[in-house]
Amino acid sequence: MKLLGLGIKGFQKTSLIDYPGKISSVIFLEGCNYRCPYCHNPELVLRTDKNKEIDPDELIAFLKTQKKWIDGICMTGGEPTLNPLLPDFINKLKKEGFLINLHTNGTNPKMIRQLIKDKLIDYVAMDIKGTKEKYPQITGVRIDLSLIQDSIDLIRKSGIDYEFRTTAVPAFFTEDDALKIAKWLKGSKTFYIQQFGSSHATLDPLFQNTGTYDLNQLEGFKKIMEPYFEKVEIRGS
Repeated sequence: MKLLGLGIKGFQKTSLIDYPGKISSVIFLEGCNYRCPYCHNPELVLRTDKNKEIDPDELIAFLKTQKKWIDGICMTGGEPTLNPLLPDFINKLKKEGFLINLHTNGTNPKMIRQLIKDKLIDYVAMDIKGTKEKYPQITGVRIDLSLIQDSIDLIRKSGIDYEFRTTAVPAFFTEDDALKIAKWLKGSKTFYIQQFGSSHATLDPLFQNTGTYDLNQLEGFKKIMEPYFEKVEIRGS
């Protein structure tokens, strides 16, 4: 099956942080159903013509030459589960022996369920944007939180490795928020507190160069959340 139209608009050859414990390549798909103002990939969210689409088959051919150095592939975006061609593309990568890490916002549990059922993913990193109450404010759209909950439940019961993570944007993440999120996800395996890097371009320019939490503040959030998870870690920007 020809996969041009998948919307691959970015590719990072090597990452040591996107797939915990693995050396990975990162594939960026365009399109997102959220409008988080602090997003660092505005050109992917808005489907601009800034970056030319990368041919999926040519990319797979290149990745085949990298097998000695790459353990897995991270599928990110944008929101990759919005694209119906995603399972076919991942299937081709799996046939080459790559582990697959799916990055998702959790709004398409139907796709996540299919990928799990067909054994197409080995790790899931799901973004928790904030507390349930703040989801509309943070994402800029109406949210059906039942879809988010369905994805959380699916991932936790899947038997595959996973993480939940929240970007600690000062405007949206406080100590009270950290506790609410921890109680919501109580009993989950791994949670990452991600430092917000305001020096990058953001979807809303007002969030660029607005300041971030320092390491001591992030450690404070970590202490609040640790009792509710098997492991809580801090990930730098």
